[in-house]
Amino acid sequence: MICWINPFTGLAGDMLLAALIDAGAPLDRIRSAVAATGLTGWNLTAERITDHGLAATRVHVEVTDLHTERRAAEVLEMATRATPRPVAALATAAVTAIAEAEGRLHDADPADVHLHELGGHDTLVDIVGCSAALHALEVTDVVSAPLPLGRGRIDAAHGVLPCPAPATLALLAGAAVTGSDLPGETVTPTGAALLHAAGARYGPPPSMALGTTGYGAGTRRLSDRPNVVSVSLGSPLPGGADEDVVVLETNLDDVTGELLGHVITRALDAGALDAWTTPAVMKKGRPAQILHVLLHPHHERLLRDLLLTETGALGIRRVAATRTTLPRAFETVQVDGHPVRVKHGPYAAKPEHDDVVAAAAALGLPLRVVAARALRLSRAGTTTSQEEERVR
Repeated sequence: MICWINPFTGLAGDMLLAALIDAGAPLDRIRSAVAATGLTGWNLTAERITDHGLAATRVHVEVTDLHTERRAAEVLEMATRATPRPVAALATAAVTAIAEAEGRLHDADPADVHLHELGGHDTLVDIVGCSAALHALEVTDVVSAPLPLGRGRIDAAHGVLPCPAPATLALLAGAAVTGSDLPGETVTPTGAALLHAAGARYGPPPSMALGTTGYGAGTRRLSDRPNVVSVSLGSPLPGGADEDVVVLETNLDDVTGELLGHVITRALDAGALDAWTTPAVMKKGRPAQILHVLLHPHHERLLRDLLLTETGALGIRRVAATRTTLPRAFETVQVDGHPVRVKHGPYAAKPEHDDVVAAAAALGLPLRVVAARALRLSRAGTTTSQEEERVR
């Protein structure tokens, strides 16, 4: 599923969460994902409001625990507990981005950074909640219109700061932005971190079959316009689609298989489209691996730095490429009461490995048996849901 975001007056975590709920994300699954973090003393509710004649959803985080300042490591550890795993991966990527941005600004270790305004309940609820909402809506491609940046100044824990806030600007590196006539903070660090973690691209609505549109309202009341962000969900159109991509490559003859697996996982969590290795023989007959990472151009700097830092390589190659993607669809079948998603392309179908693993463990059956059952059920048309998905 494609999600196009139109930040008409800006973007904050609570506005994005409200818009995703308005577009159909189930509130109970969002609450469940947040509860899994171990966070206590909160309650998340949503209400329908009208702002300048436009109906929208607004969320409220009611807090009884007023602990608003936490170390980044503590927030990150809580985010890792979110369920299911893809929700935790997106949430931890967003928290990590905030911690690294704050660490650079304060010349401190990201794990030791004290998150003042960003250490409270609402930040974790917004980040995990949006991650859960995107997962529930099966969003795999996030595109945003350019973000309008406000002007003036804001009051923060460290005193009066220019607007946009330094943390926001750090998180928006590589993003498309534009000026705004609105005073104050229009894009928050949480909103910027979520776009960063989701690997958002920037531009007009992509080609898609338009589905539901949701509207999320902010808390600020504007005199001349609704303070809302909209999200539009859509399915990719039939037929192949071409897009410009980049492949980063480096030759490695001094790293372990465990390190390669770690780097591939980190690259995918950071927004890579794909990552893999191929064996090679280098000079003097040394066996080696070539690490390849496929990505959108706006992710190049982040992933280049990640690869160099994690592997210790002394150089990296960049290859510009074009890839053609075919439409695909997910359907969910029940294998003895356990959901397994099956991905269908124009020419083949394949059960999702993580779902097969979970079902096989619960049923005490071999993976191949569960996978075969899922395919048979899919071919027989025994499904519980079917959603279009854009290729990652």
